[in-house]
Amino acid sequence: MRYLLVWEDVHGEEEDVLWGRCAEADGLFMDPLPLPREVLTLRGCPRESLLARAVADGARPVRLLGNGEIVVEPVDPSSDGPYRFCGLEDTVVLAHRPTPGDLGRVDIVVGAGVRGNDYRGRERWPSSPRFDLWFPSLREDDPSGDCLSVGGLFTPRSQRPSEPVHLIGCEPAEPLLALLRRPHPQEGDPITLRRLDRNGRTMAGYRLDLDTVEARPSVLGAVLIDVTVTDPGDNRPALAARAVWETWSDGIPAQPNQWAHLDTEGRSAWLDLTSVGPYGPGGRAGGTHHLDGEHATDRAGLLLALGEALLGPGANYGRGLESVKDYLFGGPRVVPPFTLVWHHSDIARRALAGDVLHHLGGVSDFEWTVQLLRKHGVTVALQ
Repeated sequence: MRYLLVWEDVHGEEEDVLWGRCAEADGLFMDPLPLPREVLTLRGCPRESLLARAVADGARPVRLLGNGEIVVEPVDPSSDGPYRFCGLEDTVVLAHRPTPGDLGRVDIVVGAGVRGNDYRGRERWPSSPRFDLWFPSLREDDPSGDCLSVGGLFTPRSQRPSEPVHLIGCEPAEPLLALLRRPHPQEGDPITLRRLDRNGRTMAGYRLDLDTVEARPSVLGAVLIDVTVTDPGDNRPALAARAVWETWSDGIPAQPNQWAHLDTEGRSAWLDLTSVGPYGPGGRAGGTHHLDGEHATDRAGLLLALGEALLGPGANYGRGLESVKDYLFGGPRVVPPFTLVWHHSDIARRALAGDVLHHLGGVSDFEWTVQLLRKHGVTVALQ
């Protein structure tokens, strides 16, 4: 049995409940279909906001914002509807211009795929909303701007059908059996599908919405059943993650650079499985550590190489560039001061030259990482 079905209390107040075990999960890995392109107008963005400055910078204006999010915030959540979160996919700046009648603001026209996030039974938008704009390409952990309104955002969108997930060879526990006895749709609680390695350690987890579930005798025979989840939800592991999970199913990787042959999506999937630790009081300072930079050709590769240099294969020293800064203050077993010898540093310098962090003075991922490490007491020797 390679998977567990577990109900988890998101608030951490109750113990996990086992719903069943299963041998396989078919249809779990899937690359999302691109969203239909739409044109939105971000009206009334303050000129001094990070977003407006990045877009209007005459020397090097930003046109490719990438993925982002619009947070539609009600003025009064108690009486004015819920918060809404609208994802933006592959956002491109099409134009920008002064907001009519307000010299302190600009209107920014973007093209993007728009993914709405509506809550069951609460489909109305706030009547007097505020709009926060998040683009991790500009700033990872904070809003990159706001605006007064978003033209085109409230257009009705048809919901695309979801592909099912088939759980093969299940040993159901009583909570799952009780759900299967309900009439359709079952409206069950979301559960977590946990992938186990050969040692029984949880490698990864994926949340499944059990709203419509069908069961039948398993193709594996015996007393097992096969369960089809017809609408499991979005954000499934990418196809590239399938091979990564298979590698990790043998246990935590013991050799460095086992991810080197993967493309960016595969490396991101590998990074998702890494863990940080062990934690300790303050961590251990000192020593010389060697970073093999031959394969640090993208952001995920840089983070994987840094994690392996400091903590070994299967570990990370931050799953994002911003979190590297957090670990430098303590927690993992290596903290400054220490020496990091960065071999083949010219490879990362060239490969990451185009990945510019605009909110940090327009430096590349490579430059920012080196500056961050040195600022917090790491001696970085570039070779």
